[in-house]
Amino acid sequence: MDYYLLGDGVLVEEFVRAPDHSTVGLRGAVWRGHWSASSGLALRADPESLARLTPTDRAGGESAYRRLGGGSLPDEAALRSLAGYEPFPTSAPLRLGPAEAPDGFRERRVYRVLFAKDLAMDPGPEHSRRIGDDLVSWTLRRVGGIAWGLDVTVLLATDADHAVGPLLRELTETVRRQGLVPLTTERFS
Repeated sequence: MDYYLLGDGVLVEEFVRAPDHSTVGLRGAVWRGHWSASSGLALRADPESLARLTPTDRAGGESAYRRLGGGSLPDEAALRSLAGYEPFPTSAPLRLGPAEAPDGFRERRVYRVLFAKDLAMDPGPEHSRRIGDDLVSWTLRRVGGIAWGLDVTVLLATDADHAVGPLLRELTETVRRQGLVPLTTERFS
């Protein structure tokens, strides 16, 4: 689960993923003196609320919850039971770039993780990593002058895609720790 500080509360949420690892919904709960079901979508849409939304880890969420009078933060199973759910519209992946995978690979997938807020650092160059026989490359770039996109290209050598979900979560968390707030993960091919 992802944790955010709100100044006067704590937001806990998690993205719900389709089998292809794109986002199909957001589950969340907010504590401001009491727990209520909430996805953080409304907070992301309001510039003032978004400015106060600070990514943290569970330890940071626990500390804020205790400081604000909540006591011990419930475990993640209990937090999931408090959460509301907001479905996202879904569609077939868009086809951007070549549909065919390069020689030596069975499938080419392109994902974009969109983020709100501003980045206080240079996003750096494109990176790549081998995971078994698969090849993954990613870069963080400005999108439309108002958001950030983490573009991830996955070249799968076999039918197995079990490494894609954990990799997308790892990369998203790395960017989230820099202060950006994830909005969705879209699949383009």
